[in-house]
Amino acid sequence: MTLSTPQQVRPGATLGIVGGGQLGRMIALAAANYGLKVHVYAPDADSPAFDVAAAHTVAPYEDETALAAFADACDVVTYEFENIPHATAAVLSEHATVRPSARALLTTQDRLVEKDFVNGLGIPTAPYRAVETAAELDAALAALGRPAILKTRRFGYDGKGQRSIRAGDDAAAILAGFNGVPCILEGFVPFLREISVVAARGPDGAFAAYEPCANEHRDHILALTRVPAPGLDAATGAAAIDIARAIAEALDYVGVLAVELFEVEGPAGASRLVVNEIAPRVHNSGHWTTEGALTSQFAQAVRAVCGWPLGDTARTGGMAVEMENLIGDAADRWPALLGEPGAHLHLYGKAEARPGRKMGHVTRLVPPQTEG
Repeated sequence: MTLSTPQQVRPGATLGIVGGGQLGRMIALAAANYGLKVHVYAPDADSPAFDVAAAHTVAPYEDETALAAFADACDVVTYEFENIPHATAAVLSEHATVRPSARALLTTQDRLVEKDFVNGLGIPTAPYRAVETAAELDAALAALGRPAILKTRRFGYDGKGQRSIRAGDDAAAILAGFNGVPCILEGFVPFLREISVVAARGPDGAFAAYEPCANEHRDHILALTRVPAPGLDAATGAAAIDIARAIAEALDYVGVLAVELFEVEGPAGASRLVVNEIAPRVHNSGHWTTEGALTSQFAQAVRAVCGWPLGDTARTGGMAVEMENLIGDAADRWPALLGEPGAHLHLYGKAEARPGRKMGHVTRLVPPQTEG
């Protein structure tokens, strides 16, 4: 181990990353700029993060021997996505410092547990009910009304593991399509816009947030992120950051997290915020920070989990920023994007473009005088 304090690792140390997708890849690239070595653990031999890591381990998340050997080779371990077994985090924690903690993982990888946690802080979410049987679904629909959204409690992202239930739909048949896994029914939220706050917290309690961004989805996948968020007033933006801080502090969180929120119109035209989801990791809506902020979310994640001072989250030159996801064959536009003035292209090194698969993203910076 190369700890310089009980909470801090030194440049030259090894950062372990669990998960080998594009988020792990971008964390690894940021870590290399700080003189860190990276060891990636993932079950897929063609994981994109392997291409930019000093070492990698190909093994299942349930392989305790491989997990222990991996953790023993690292000075601190983090993860790029939350859908890893809790037992995996527990094994890793026996052999290395794991940031964010296993508790944060356990809280945020189950939608029911997460919503109970957020509501317990006095922060509103969409109304919800736990559902496992057709009778429970009928009772939940009677309480929440239609339309509503039925979701798996675990392992859902980018619209996977969820179905809308509208007037006239056969709710029992929709539930049967979930094959008996525990679910949650969420009431419909008529939101003005979706925003997210990407923030970081260090082991010393230091907190830094990027300003809220506005998100647009297509086919349940994030398509565009814009900063500053169009139409978002300063008071609501500050309230969103306060919510992210409260969540991070309640979890004793160390690392970068994202909080997705709905802005909902309240009485007399006032707006209020409703938490949609927490992501205990760097987040797609934070990709704008790579060129758009003085410290990218990936560099910030490295700083936080290594116990280093957090970086400046201000926008670069005060410029407005747009991030566009490149989904499926949209990545074939790479020659034109490389030739577009002011565009910054990021490709993830994935071998095959498939519908709905995130292949890369592009960020665009707009000088302040041309905003809007």
